[in-house]
Parts: sequence; structure tokens; C-alpha cells
Amino acid sequence: MQAQQRTHRVVVLALDGVYPFELGIPSRIFGAADGHYEILTCTVDGLPVHTNADFTVGAQHGPQVLATADTVVVAPVAPDRITTELPEAVVAALALIRPGTRIVSICTAAFVLAAAGLLDGRRATTHWQVADAFRRMYPRVDLDPDVLFVDDGRVLTSAGAASGVDVCLHLVRKDHGSELANKVARRCVVPPFRDGGQAQYIEQPVPESGPASTAATRAWALERLDEPLALADLAAHARMSPRTFARRFQGEVGLSPGRWLIQQRVGHARHLLEASDLSVDQIAGRVGFATGASLRQHLHAAIGVSPQAYRRTFQTAR
Repeated sequence: MQAQQRTHRVVVLALDGVYPFELGIPSRIFGAADGHYEILTCTVDGLPVHTNADFTVGAQHGPQVLATADTVVVAPVAPDRITTELPEAVVAALALIRPGTRIVSICTAAFVLAAAGLLDGRRATTHWQVADAFRRMYPRVDLDPDVLFVDDGRVLTSAGAASGVDVCLHLVRKDHGSELANKVARRCVVPPFRDGGQAQYIEQPVPESGPASTAATRAWALERLDEPLALADLAAHARMSPRTFARRFQGEVGLSPGRWLIQQRVGHARHLLEASDLSVDQIAGRVGFATGASLRQHLHAAIGVSPQAYRRTFQTAR
């Protein structure tokens, strides 16, 4: 008889000055995953913490539960709490985390991980508004402020607020496959995957009056990923010049049309690798890559694994 798989324990660490919205994201997302996760919330001393709102929150656990976690999520704190010197209680709490435990930061919690030395030499992200300060404080971290989250293996970092939803859904998908992640997204009424990066949310100058959106063309392109779509084709569908279309597309999505198409093709290829038994060459043709070698190259650039390794991971999850 097959042994029952142990429930994956997620421990959320709430620090003083925590954002209450982001603090609740892990419980909401992982808690909707059909019992695959156990979610506990703790503080560094077991006492209530002040939030950045007009109330405090209490947790049922002290820092000892961090030593039992499979995944630790550090919730973000208000920017005025950011410092390169962590309080002794925070250092002691983080020291309880077992080697090999998966660690996730949401928004400004990347500063906490960086101050603890957990991001040195790693690629990471945080909220775009504090990216310059982060670079000055932690030059040894490879900061990418243009993405919604970064999966660097054992350590994951995400951008502001709702990107906490993105990274938690990504982990459900990584742990248990796209079917469960999509089910969780529907239950929480959130998109299972958001296109683009933070650039689409950065404050920009007011655009010229009456600009047309590229949204309809993006929807049109998603139905034709198997076709060789060039910038001229996209621009013609949007009834714009290629130069105007590329500029407007970048402003709306945060990516160039070419990078966006590759991202969509890789995303569709990942779905087919998970949900079908098609060969790599067949999948490449269906998503618009010329050859299986091209698919392998783009998939490895996006997530660091081969199609075969990716398929094995998610077939096991299924």
C-alpha cells in the first residue's frame, strides 16, 4: 500500500510593520489547494505585531515553527522599516530555518532576505519603487525590477502586493501541476498567470490623446501562436505602423512584441508538456517554434530546464 504523502507545511513570518493584505496571501492561495498545504503564521517572539494599517495582528505561533517549515514566506514590511541591520530577534528567527527549506519573499521582504545574506549572488526582484534603494544597499544581488517574481531555485522573490499571488500560484503549479493551480486561481477569482512584468505598472507620462489599445491584437495572436507572426503582422492587425505598435505594446505590456510572443509560446509549450503526450517536436510546431531545438533553447532560457526534465516533474505531480 502506497504511503500517504506528508502535507507540505508553509510558515508565514509576520514582522513588525507588516502589510496585512500581503500577509494573508499565502493562506488564501495555498489554503485553496485541496489540502496539499498546511499554513501556519508566526512572529519572531509569538507576540502580536503592528501592521502598516491602524490595527495589530496576532499569530498563534512563535518562531519555533520556522524550524518545521518546508516553505517559509516572509511578508513585506512598510518601507520605513527597511534597514541593512536586522533586529536580533529577526536574525535569531531566520536562523531557525532548516538548510534546504524553500524561502519566499513578497515585495519589500526581499530587503529582509538580502540583509540576512540569502540573496547574495542570486537573481531577485522587489517592488519597482524601491529598486534603486535596493541596488544601493545590496550591490551583490542581481536585481531584476522588471518581472513579477523570480524563481531562483530554493529562494523566490516577488514584486509588490498582488505579485505575491503570482508567486504562490507558481509554487502550486510547480508542486502539483497546472490543473490544481488553475483550480486555485478560479476559486480565488484571480488570473492563473499574468502577462508581462512590473513595467506595465510603473508610472509613465500621460500618453498621446486617443491611443488605441493592443489588447485585441494580443488576443488575436494568442489564437495563432503556431503561425510565424512578425511585427508587421501584429501592427497590420492593430492598424498601426510597426514603430507605433511596438512603442504602444511596450508601454501596455512591459515587453517588446517579440519577447511577449516567446513568453506566450513557452507558456503554451509548458501546458502541453504537462497535459499531453506529444513529442517535443510536435509541441514546438503547435506553439510556433521552428524546431524542437528552438523550443529547448527558449524553455531553458525561461526556466532553466529541458522539456524532458520539465515533463518528468509535472507528470510526477499529476
